[in-house]
Amino acid sequence: MYLEIYDSSNTESGMYIQLAGICDSYSSVLWDVEYYESGQFEVYVAATAETMELFQRDRIVGRSDDNSHYGIIEGVYLRTDAENGDYLTISGRFLMCLLSRRIIVPTLLISTMTTYGEIVQQAVRQNCTTGTERRIPNLEIGSITGNAWLNKTRLQVSYENLMDWIYTICQKVGGTANIRLRETRTGSGLYRMVFELSQGTDRSIRQSGNAPVVFSDTYDNLLTYIYNSDYSEHRNYAYIYGEGEGAQRKSAVCYDTAEIPTGLDRYEIYVNASDLSQTVRNDDGTDTVLTSEEYREMLLERGEENLVAPVLSSEATIAAQDHQFTYGVDYQVGDWITMQHTGYGISMPRVRLIGMVESFDSDGYGLSPVVQE
Repeated sequence: MYLEIYDSSNTESGMYIQLAGICDSYSSVLWDVEYYESGQFEVYVAATAETMELFQRDRIVGRSDDNSHYGIIEGVYLRTDAENGDYLTISGRFLMCLLSRRIIVPTLLISTMTTYGEIVQQAVRQNCTTGTERRIPNLEIGSITGNAWLNKTRLQVSYENLMDWIYTICQKVGGTANIRLRETRTGSGLYRMVFELSQGTDRSIRQSGNAPVVFSDTYDNLLTYIYNSDYSEHRNYAYIYGEGEGAQRKSAVCYDTAEIPTGLDRYEIYVNASDLSQTVRNDDGTDTVLTSEEYREMLLERGEENLVAPVLSSEATIAAQDHQFTYGVDYQVGDWITMQHTGYGISMPRVRLIGMVESFDSDGYGLSPVVQE
């Protein structure tokens, strides 16, 4: 595996992304792919005039064996050492972090039932691909795959950080967002960034359509295991208050269980949604007045965004050279898998792989997954 470093440059056809160089000599690489976050990377390499020239801020870093995840250099740290040699530490997040440089402005109002996929695409288009000053160069809107993005809603959002808001929606629907490089034409060597929405695949033992992926001490492919069950931040019943004052203030309640939670099973939270207005000023100066039911649905949407599920997760180290399952081939981040530790009677028959850290160093290749129910 070697690293590919890309840079934006002017060509006869316009502004594109092109390969600037490769790096096949490094001390270590950490590649952390996340489902509900942008993910991050870190490269530790000998400092030379060539590596200093190659690894520059805002250049894009990819891998020769991964065409789905690309990072952008946000930090370059140089350390000189007369005895042990000079080294560079290059760090950054994956390309989704570019959307953290934008907020949602003006107000995004979705007053008719619209799919989450279309809403998120509209938010990115409005804040990243139009105009001149706010436009992110070389960014295009790509495909939507997965039924999770077909669910519909109404909502209103203003001034939220775009990336954080998108990942909030991802957690709500169970999908993910990613930006990757795509060649404009096969063999052209010219690339653009493509924003895509997708969903993982069920590979757990609770389905029969795909070969199940199981990590267990029984199969000798679970090397270390951490299980975490934490209800300290759990919130399952929300009181949402919108515009208005006193008894005239508009409100709603929502909960995430089939029946209204009671007693010790009820974890309440207050949600201030006073920023949601029933009358919204459009770009053309006209006003849109929402019906009471439309406004109530927006309150419920805001309330659901603030409910907090209990933390039921596991971290592990798995066999990187497992002859049964190969990461990136048999399963990906976002897939549902099965994880078990029979020695302690722990069985997680269907958990989502929400993160995977790949490590490349002098000790070889390592895999550290994080799963969540």
